Amino acid sequence: MEDEKIVALYWARNEEAIARSAEKYGAYCGSIAAGILQSREDREECVSDTWLRAWNAMPPQRPSRLAVFFGKITRNLSLDRWRRNHAEKRAAEPLPLEELQGCIPDGPASADPTESVVIADTLNRFLEGLEREQRILFLRRYWFFGSIREIARDYGMTESNVKMTLLRLRSSLRRMLEEEGIVL
Repeated sequence: MEDEKIVALYWARNEEAIARSAEKYGAYCGSIAAGILQSREDREECVSDTWLRAWNAMPPQRPSRLAVFFGKITRNLSLDRWRRNHAEKRAAEPLPLEELQGCIPDGPASADPTESVVIADTLNRFLEGLEREQRILFLRRYWFFGSIREIARDYGMTESNVKMTLLRLRSSLRRMLEEEGIVL
């Protein structure tokens, strides 16, 4: 089913919207949750909660790209669950967002929505300026939360090489944000 029709089902408050969303985007959202959470039950719950959040968000929102909309909801739910699960213990490998501390401002950028737009624009330009391989590595780690080991295996690199590439990319991002006058 086309995205526009699924959105129309949400707006009509037709429960078939959830079934169609799960059918079309369930595996995609599951892969996002799997990159963050180890527990199958937690992943399934986050994906299920994605449909509820979407139900509550539409209307008034009318997303133009459902994959991005659902992916963002699943990612945020999974991050919240990860934080709750690890509130008193540290994971063997840090959460990828922890690696970005010092590169991207904490929290919701600021109370000023204009600053959020500037940060998003700068990040998009940063990603557009990267070579394809670098962009894929950056997104695999920091959007899809792939582990260093998985990324190295999937791209025929050593873990050390992946870590060094990501370190250099974070440094470049930090420099670009500072050049834009964004306070970190």
